[in-house]
Amino acid sequence: MQRATEPAYPKANGPGPGDKTSPGGSSALLSRTYPGQVSDETPQAGDLLVRIGAIVFLVGALATLATVLPLFLGTQPLPWEFYWVSMLMGAGFLIAGAGVVRSVSAQRRQAEAATAASPPAPSAR
Repeated sequence: MQRATEPAYPKANGPGPGDKTSPGGSSALLSRTYPGQVSDETPQAGDLLVRIGAIVFLVGALATLATVLPLFLGTQPLPWEFYWVSMLMGAGFLIAGAGVVRSVSAQRRQAEAATAASPPAPSAR
């Protein structure tokens, strides 16, 4: 049984899984700092608020699930503290919404500054 050979040209999506050879074809191992791809996006205004809001929302959603589950299982209800923690779901939604509003306003200010800095285009008559 013969083994299929790889094409001489590189693949469009980069090296295959488990491929540790350098792009030059030698058997030297690639030294990577991170195991996956790294995003080159810079954090924008409001991104941190959206992430914090998502985490708070998930904590509240888990608490809501924990407070509703005894109703379906027929067990004793949880203490009243769980009902208060479940209110974090709404608080997380508001925090994430504030982050989105902050991001939109920062982008709007940036667009207005860019249009104010560029001279108007001459009109052809």
